[in-house]
Amino acid sequence: MSGGKQRTPRPGGLSGSAGPTGLAAPPSPGRIAAYVGLLVLGALVGIAGALVQAAWFPGGLLLALIACAGLFHGGRCLVGTQLGALAPAAGWLISIVLLLGGRPEGDYIFGDELGLTLFMLGGMAIAVICATMSRAPQPGAGSGRSGK
Repeated sequence: MSGGKQRTPRPGGLSGSAGPTGLAAPPSPGRIAAYVGLLVLGALVGIAGALVQAAWFPGGLLLALIACAGLFHGGRCLVGTQLGALAPAAGWLISIVLLLGGRPEGDYIFGDELGLTLFMLGGMAIAVICATMSRAPQPGAGSGRSGK
């Protein structure tokens, strides 16, 4: 007689399954749609961040990096896998490289400033942090012992 609670998977949501996660998880239409949606959101946040950080430096840079962190962490929490953070990071990086990459004439679209470098490096660091952080503890996932 242990008196402990058994862990049951959380109902609803994409991360509520008790099966394998990440690359081992079977691709479902909902999971694929979530990854594609996160990829598009990452591209939009990258474009908006590139414009905002240049317009309101240094406050715009901070705002753009906070938006990146919110999206990457939110994707990780929504899907419950590391790919949930990497999908928006991939969209963000693609949009940044296309926007901020050099033109054929050799110059940059938004100029060669410190803010752009900080936005690119900061966003990449945030993506790595969100993708490699440990999972948040699940509610009700105690040690199984009853309180005394």
